Amino acid sequence: MSGTAPVWPDGSVDPDPYIQARRCFEIIVTALGEAGATVDDVVRTRMFVTDAAYGDAVGRAHGEVMSGARPAATMVVVKGLLDERWKVEIEAEAVTS
Repeated sequence: MSGTAPVWPDGSVDPDPYIQARRCFEIIVTALGEAGATVDDVVRTRMFVTDAAYGDAVGRAHGEVMSGARPAATMVVVKGLLDERWKVEIEAEAVTS
């Protein structure tokens, strides 16, 4: 899954970086299920944050969701994302048999 953004079905975006990260992971988990995979199949994640101060909140969400898989993970601070309301965008790579 690439470019998973913290957008709700109605187009809204919560301003809290932790909630944004949880929303991204919710989308990722759903997409994994639709592909016949689970979080345990995730081998790599990339988290893009617009401020280093969001690192702890996003890392906490990552740990809560990915604790079983323990994928290789990278977090990068970027100047901005496609929508100025987004504080985080997450990618995940999974491998299945």
